[in-house]
Parts: sequence; C-alpha cells; structure tokens
Amino acid sequence: MAMEDGISDYTQDGTVDLNGNPILRTKRGGWKACSFIVVYEVFERMAYCGISANLILYLTRKLHQGTVTASNNVTYWNGTIWLTPILGAYVADAYLGRYWTFVIACAIYLSGMCLLTLAVSVPGFRPPPCHAANVSDCPKATTLELAVFYTALYILAVGTGGTKPNISTIGAEQFDDFDPKEKIQKLSFFNWWMFSIFFGILFGNTVLVYIQDNVGWALGYGIPTAGLALSIAIFLFGTPFYRHKKPAGSPFTKMARVIVAAIKKWRVPVPTHPKELYELDAEEYAKKGKFKIESTTTLRYLNKAAVQTGSTSMWMLCSVTEVEETKQMLKMLPILMTTFLPNVLVAQSYTLFIKQGTTLDRGMGKHFKLPPASLGAFVTVTLLLTVVLYDRVFVKIISKWTKNPRGITLLQRLGLGFVLHIIIMIVASLTERHRLNVAKEHGLDQTGGQLPLTIFILLPQFILMGVADAMTEVARLEFFYDQAPESMKSLGTSLSMTSVAGGNFLSSFILSAVSRITREGGHKGWIQNNLNTSRLDLYFAFLSVVGFLNFLFFLVVTKFFHYKAEISDSMEVLKEELEGSRKDAYQVELADNKR
Repeated sequence: MAMEDGISDYTQDGTVDLNGNPILRTKRGGWKACSFIVVYEVFERMAYCGISANLILYLTRKLHQGTVTASNNVTYWNGTIWLTPILGAYVADAYLGRYWTFVIACAIYLSGMCLLTLAVSVPGFRPPPCHAANVSDCPKATTLELAVFYTALYILAVGTGGTKPNISTIGAEQFDDFDPKEKIQKLSFFNWWMFSIFFGILFGNTVLVYIQDNVGWALGYGIPTAGLALSIAIFLFGTPFYRHKKPAGSPFTKMARVIVAAIKKWRVPVPTHPKELYELDAEEYAKKGKFKIESTTTLRYLNKAAVQTGSTSMWMLCSVTEVEETKQMLKMLPILMTTFLPNVLVAQSYTLFIKQGTTLDRGMGKHFKLPPASLGAFVTVTLLLTVVLYDRVFVKIISKWTKNPRGITLLQRLGLGFVLHIIIMIVASLTERHRLNVAKEHGLDQTGGQLPLTIFILLPQFILMGVADAMTEVARLEFFYDQAPESMKSLGTSLSMTSVAGGNFLSSFILSAVSRITREGGHKGWIQNNLNTSRLDLYFAFLSVVGFLNFLFFLVVTKFFHYKAEISDSMEVLKEELEGSRKDAYQVELADNKR
C-alpha cells in the first residue's frame, strides 16, 4: 500500500464505497464530493425557508387563524420537523446507512412539497378571501382544507426526519480524521456548511416571500419544489464521489445494554485497573472498521457493565468501548437541555417578530412594499458575513494564542451565542415598547391600524439574531456531531436538531401559558390578535430573564463537561503547528527588538 507523508493512500477512518470496499483518498471525498452535497442543502433550505418564513402569514391571512393559534401551529410544525431526525438517525445508524436513508427520505420530502404546492394552488383547498380587520370575523377553514394542508406539512416532517441528520453527517464524512490536511478542512466544514444553509435561506427570505406576498402562493411554493427535485438529481449524480460508513447497529440498543448490565451488577465492585475490564482485541475492531476507546473514570458507575462475572450474556457483559460510547452520548444530554431555551428565543424571529412587521410601514419607494418575512434576510446576510469573518479572520488570529485549531472551544462559542440571544430579547422589548407608545399616541391601539413607523426599527433585533445564530447554530451542530462516538454520528447530529424541536415545542407551551395566565382576573392578556393592544414588550422582557437563568445553568453544566479524546492525533499535529508558528513569531519579534 503506497504511503505519502506517513498517510495511507486509502482512507483510515472506516469509510468505504457503497459496496463496502476500501476507497482511495484521491478518488473520493473531500470538497469535490461535498460540492454535490452542498447544492442539495442550498435548495432544501430554500424550500424549507420558503414555507416556514411566511407560514404564520399564510395561517392568519389565508386560513384565518388567530395570532396565538397560528404562532403555536408554526412552532408545533417546526418542532416536529426538528424532532423526526432522531428517528431518521436511528434508521441510518442501525439499518440502512446514511446514504440510502437519505435517498428514501428525499422521495418522501419531494412528495410533501408537491402536495403542499397543490394545497395552496387549488381554490377549493382554502377559505374564500377575507379582508376584515379581525380574523375572528372571517370564515374558518373547513376540515378538508386543514387536512390537506397539514397532511402536506407533516409529510415534509417525515421526509426531513431522514434527510436532516444524515446530509451534514455524509458531508463531514468526506474528510478523513487521520489525515491532518483533511482534518483542518473538516474543522472549517461546519462553518461553510452553515454558510450554504443560510445562502438558501437568504433566497427564501427575499425572492420566495416576495413572490408569495405579491404574485401568488402557487408560484411561491412551486419554485422551491422544482429546485428540490433538481438538487436531489444533483446529489444522486455525485454518488460515485462519496465516502460511506457502514451501519453499526442500533445505538439505542447498545446504550440500553450498557445501562441494564450496570444496573444488574450494581453490587459488583469496579476493578482499580482498566485492563481487568472486558474488551475486544484491536484486530476485532479493525475488521469491522470501528475504533477502540480506552476506559475513563467519567460516569464510573457504568464501568460495571464491563466487569467480568462469568456471564457472557449481551445484557450482562459489554465491552469497554460500548460503555464509553454510551458515556459519550449521556454526557451531552445536560448540554442538550441548556439549548432548548435559546431556541425559544430564536423562534420569535419567525413568529412574533414577523407579526410585529405587519403593523409597520413597509413602503420602500412608491410601488414596493417589503414583505414582513423578508426581514429574515437580514438575519441571513449578517450570519453569512459573520461566518466568513469568524472562519477566515477570527479563528486564524485567536488560534495563535489559544493553540486551539478551532480558535475557541465549541462550548465557548455556544455560550457567546446564548448571551447574544438574551441581548436580542432586551432590544426587542425596548423596540416593542416604543412601537406601542406610537400606536397609543396616534389612536391606533384599538383600531389595529398600521403605524407611521418604518419596519426597519426592527432591524437591530434581526441583525443581532444573525450574529447570534452564527455562533450557536454552527457550534451546536459541530458539538453534537464531534462529541458523538464514531458509530453514532447520525444520532449525535440529530441531538442538535432535537434541540431546535424542543425549543419550538417549549415556545408553544410558554406562549400559551403566558397568554392564558395574563388573561386571568378579567385582564386583556399580553398576546392578542390586535398587536397594538398586546404587551409583547413584557413578553420579550420575560423571555430575556428566563434566558439569563438558562445561561447560568449552562455555565454550571459546562464546568463539569469533559471533551472526548480524539480518535487520531490530527488535532495534536495541528496544535503543534500552531505552537511552532507562535514560537517563530516570538523569535522574529525578539530579533526585531534587538535591531
């Protein structure tokens, strides 16, 4: 086998072709393979954003739902969209592999898009137009109309369950952890992956929402449907260039076995030396393309599952590697809990923030009105700029001092995003208070009319959201992928999406609870269909306080978190290179001073 710079011509991370054969590094993978994968993600996010960005307006304007009902229906759907990936990850890791799970899910996704386009195109599938100031006076959608529309939406949820956790994982697997050159590319991959995602979202937030608002919903949904079909074809065309990993068995069964075995042997002491624990030979792992993991003292109780007591039952004895894989997944759960609340704050940007925009002057010149959902474009543009500056400038500067190839740790980047989300809610609360004061001054608090205020007063909260998302979205996705064991990468990625799902469901719960509680005792309540008499300023202030408490919880949790050991020495090689460049810079500075 040929070698170059100590690296095999064949990949060393267990990747194979679709037939299970070893593959040459130069023939598959890398950015060439990722180019086909990224094209799919751009069009998929364009389709998803084309629906989600304006969904609350379709529900209120076309299906005549109230503010709270429509907001909750948006977050219920978004929650389901981001919850089903855990099932898709299970199928991929346990049975079909990521590639085939993704391909099948694409077919489901495309069928949902076609049905949704039909639902918004055929007049018989929506109520007659109504221009009453209060939507409660408009005719409600029939059971059939709602059934067709929501069936289409939730078919999409099933489809995304198989695509979302696997497409980014497939992309990351195109880089070999054992090759330092490819490892550094992998560290940048998630930044550029998020860049591609929001490039698609930018098109959805601008062109598609404008078409939906000003041309028609049929064309506004038809374009992303056609784009999605094209991107699936492009992904399939790139198949000969992809690296794949074989399914490694059910991750849930593995973890259940470890937990059950540890509980059954609760009285058995753990040996002082890890060598006494049960483990397979390294050759056994090499045959299956897997990686052996050394025993750790973290969650030491679970080491009981690897203690040999004479029984070889799979529910009584597990290998050290299986125990450590379970630990790696369980360690991430407290971090997962801290990510729910920040996603509640993000959910406001495509629900209540958009409803705020409908009450403001959207005019830009004599003949153009900015669609409220287009404000999301400012989130996207800011995020794209922030990601580029972060990856190309910030990381290069800060990594020389931290000696971390990522610049700062994933949890530090996540925490920075959490702080920004709290600031956003404070800004949103102050802006909303100003909006309400103007409404009262002009006597528009009861009529619900449009305020003589430009929609661009909402710009600061959307721009800050873009910066915050550049921190949290990338860090969260990379953290759950990176810290998951090699055999459970899809499941790890799905945890990142479960975080978004939990945030959306929690947003619905909080909104409903606050709406109900603030109406008690004969009060009007904070959230009403007429936003000019609502108290969204108090609601946003409440979310900022809850977000701050969650951040304190995050600090406590991260204090006890330990990152998993790398399976290769690539990160150490990169750190040594950074240390070497820092010493060289120091020596140059000394020489300059002597001169």
